[in-house]
Amino acid sequence: MKFQVLSLIGHAPHPLTGELDHAADRLEQVLAVGEAAERLGFDAYAVGERHAGPFLSSSPSVVLGALAARTSRIRLLTGVTVVAILDPVRVAEDYATLDLLSRGRIELVVGKGAEAGHFDLFGLDEERQWDLQKERYELLRRLWTEEGVDWEGEFRPPLKNVTTVPRPYAGPPRIWHGSATSLNSPELAAKHGDPLFTANAIQPREAYAKLIAHYRERFEEYGHDPKDARVAAGSGGLLIADSHEQAVSRYKELYEARTRQNFRPHLEGKTGYNTPFRTIEDAIAGGPQLIGSPQQIIDKLLGYHEVYRHDLQSVTVDAFGQSTAEQIETLERFAEEIAPVVRKEAPSTLWEE
Repeated sequence: MKFQVLSLIGHAPHPLTGELDHAADRLEQVLAVGEAAERLGFDAYAVGERHAGPFLSSSPSVVLGALAARTSRIRLLTGVTVVAILDPVRVAEDYATLDLLSRGRIELVVGKGAEAGHFDLFGLDEERQWDLQKERYELLRRLWTEEGVDWEGEFRPPLKNVTTVPRPYAGPPRIWHGSATSLNSPELAAKHGDPLFTANAIQPREAYAKLIAHYRERFEEYGHDPKDARVAAGSGGLLIADSHEQAVSRYKELYEARTRQNFRPHLEGKTGYNTPFRTIEDAIAGGPQLIGSPQQIIDKLLGYHEVYRHDLQSVTVDAFGQSTAEQIETLERFAEEIAPVVRKEAPSTLWEE
């Protein structure tokens, strides 16, 4: 298995102290953790995209550009590029430029995004979100794989003989499809023979397993070789302690305070927005969160792999407002005590082709 670190660049007050870092300090923290992830042998670092709520990730290409300048090996992903609200021409240009700057280390994860507010912000109809995502993704795909594109669609003016510049570093970057609640993204990924990145962040395992099973079934039905179906999975936060008891003692107040802080009452009952795992005990027992001793986390990751058969696991260390030093210490423990075991038990050839 390969491992990625993901940041949505949350910028909410600390759930216990109420302290709020300056935005510039928070962005510097993301870069420092990204540098550490490369040093510790992680395979990829991803930055999310949010245009509403307490986040600083409205311009992930800029953040990834800064990280590209400070790293040399680690792959740089988005998580997700909200293609449903963006102009595909601009996306093609921005990320091809970033692909050149990083010398081919860029991959996109595209989706409609997890914050409904961005559709109003960009003057778009949320009811058409899946139509927007499909049309704009398919245009982006053509812009990266073809030159002299002629195109006409519903949501932007037609194109005539368009070749976006610059061109990517060494052919089109891989595009994953982010999937959290709907079969639409797995269907689109399967149709085009693309990989799937399941959020695996809030709901029980069975919900994400259903999305992945649909993807694999449809991938083959569309005529693609099943062995080419790649899957990645997220997680709802990483907290490591020496034992289960220590994890509960050390992180219970922090985890549950952040969960209350993130709760959105206006979205209660809407799938994929509020975690049902509101106590740390529930999160450890049945949630996607990676909390507990190294062995507990190993067991949970291998349990997910048994169901998902995924190639890439994403972890998040800044979900609970911890300091830069604490985040890096968590990554160090993961790299030393957890990753080697999981890599051995669940090998993957992703990025080795």
